[in-house]
Amino acid sequence: MITAPSFPHALQTTPGIAAATTDLTKTYGSGETEVTALDRVSIGFREGEFTAIMGPSGCGKSTLMHCAAGLDTPSSGSVRIGTTELSTLSDRQLTQLRRDRIGFIFQAFNLLPTLTALENITLPLTIAGRRPDRQWLDRVVSMVGLSQRLAHRPAQLSGGQQQRVAVARALASRPAIIFADEPTGNLDSRAGTEVLGFLRDSVRELGQTVVMVTHDPVAAGYADRVVFLSDGRLVDEMAHPTPDRVLDVMKTFDARSRTS
Repeated sequence: MITAPSFPHALQTTPGIAAATTDLTKTYGSGETEVTALDRVSIGFREGEFTAIMGPSGCGKSTLMHCAAGLDTPSSGSVRIGTTELSTLSDRQLTQLRRDRIGFIFQAFNLLPTLTALENITLPLTIAGRRPDRQWLDRVVSMVGLSQRLAHRPAQLSGGQQQRVAVARALASRPAIIFADEPTGNLDSRAGTEVLGFLRDSVRELGQTVVMVTHDPVAAGYADRVVFLSDGRLVDEMAHPTPDRVLDVMKTFDARSRTS
């Protein structure tokens, strides 16, 4: 079990919107086999805030994240990163936006085995033909505790260290927003706690915006707010979450599924 956080939450009073969806709908299949994964979801992710997305299995959490991050195309509705409407972009422009303005952290780390930790961290910048801001990179590497591991390849790192590399990679380009999909799912308790702490610190100390999909109430307790999905719809929201309060909400979903 990941240990619960013990830190003060500090919400900004008048933050801007880093990403937003309006009447976002996503369906798969057609006719009798059509499945609605998202049903007119409208939500904004505020700058400098850590948001967790939760809900029962199959509720549309990952679909919402993938659509909001430009990894999947909505069936209808609007998705914006800042003021940029994603539907107006060509495939090339969308690829560039994801590369330059969005950071990604996945459960499976997604590191290249032949590259060192440092090369993996700076890979998106290398692909973009940009040099890293050395002062910023040093700050990120120090924050995630990788200063002594930069020359190591993934096979020489523990799972927790590999996910630290993935966190640093997402932060290295100073993106407008980071999307994290179950980032502690493959980690043990201690490593998971460390990674969640790094994400929390990136918001508190670096002003980063983070959106995390998780099924773990304790992980959600690191966020500034939690939004809850059920059957593809946004059904609840909680500011200043605690693991116990989140768990109480999740229990109501379990109760509904048993009675339905």
